[in-house]
Amino acid sequence: MAARLSRHELSDLCLGKPPLRSLSVSDTVAGALAALKKIDDSYVTVWDCHHSFIRQQQPQHHTSITKCSICTCIGKVCMVDIICFLSKPENLSSPSAALHSPISVLVHHTSPVLVRHLPPTASLLEAIEVMHEGVQNLVIPIKNQLECYDANTLHHNNNATYCWLTQEDVFRYLLNSIGVFSPTPANPINTLGIIDTQNLFAVCYDDPASTTLDLLALSLVYQSSVAIVDPNGKFVGEISPYMLNSCDETVVPAMVTLSAGDFTSYIDCGGPPEDLVQLVKERVQEHNLTELLHDETGLCSWSSFSSSCSSDEESSGKNWKLGGHSGRVGRRSEAIVCYRWSSLVAVMIQALAHRVSYVWVVEEDGTLTGIVTFQGMLKVFRDHLKSMF
Repeated sequence: MAARLSRHELSDLCLGKPPLRSLSVSDTVAGALAALKKIDDSYVTVWDCHHSFIRQQQPQHHTSITKCSICTCIGKVCMVDIICFLSKPENLSSPSAALHSPISVLVHHTSPVLVRHLPPTASLLEAIEVMHEGVQNLVIPIKNQLECYDANTLHHNNNATYCWLTQEDVFRYLLNSIGVFSPTPANPINTLGIIDTQNLFAVCYDDPASTTLDLLALSLVYQSSVAIVDPNGKFVGEISPYMLNSCDETVVPAMVTLSAGDFTSYIDCGGPPEDLVQLVKERVQEHNLTELLHDETGLCSWSSFSSSCSSDEESSGKNWKLGGHSGRVGRRSEAIVCYRWSSLVAVMIQALAHRVSYVWVVEEDGTLTGIVTFQGMLKVFRDHLKSMF
């Protein structure tokens, strides 16, 4: 049964997947920002396309010229990338110029590569193998359909369109066949060697929020988050890329002036508290960063902060997108935790239910001791499937 599952083709997982929204590597940061504000997805893909023309000899001495395109997805960009880039000290004095930087400054040139092309005939085991290496998104060609042709979809390689598969997609697929892996999913995570204590990114509550910029960039690579702890090492919250993706560039002044703890309050609950808004304005002026207050730069429109948390029962406890995304639901800063003795399947369900790729591991007294990520959990399923061959 497990061997048959491992041979399932990726096309089985692609059913109903929407086509990717794409940008060219020649685009700008401003172009990526505008694209992210138009779509419901958290990421846009970045493509490098090389076009050439092939001259072919035809009968009766006629020639034809065929356009040949080789297009490759080289990465992905999200709002966290843009916020971290605009929050860098060298960009604070001239946010307008920073927005005109090439989009390539946002693409993660890391090892392992985060995005990889695979054919739709590739097996589930092949997908798990490359994701175990660190690949987060698999780019899969899909059949052209009339509904795919809209203004936000670019077509590559002779009008082809693509979708992508995430680690979350793979885990949802595996969860439907979890009994195949019995009894492993019921084992405690501390017996499976998947609690990561090395790549554990944390700051203290009173540390400047700007100290998380490099850690947030790393958390995107490891699909984790940045923990906030008190002086005793007890876990009190997080600055999550998933939560920050529900914001926009207007949080940059808060990122560079508030503490990590205050920043989580600022981006939580659909609109920052008025006292924190006023504090940010004062500190921006104190640090001579008044350029961030100029609406004409397109960077910070302070009028967008006038909304407050809705008291409506339907929206209570939700984080609404700032800066023109009033109808888009984000994520609260409430972090998801488990214990060393939690079972693998319980941790999987926690992550999938909350649409995150990690779960924090704490002790009974709240001390932060590690993190479990999808990549770590994939090792368990990979080893089980490979043992079937």
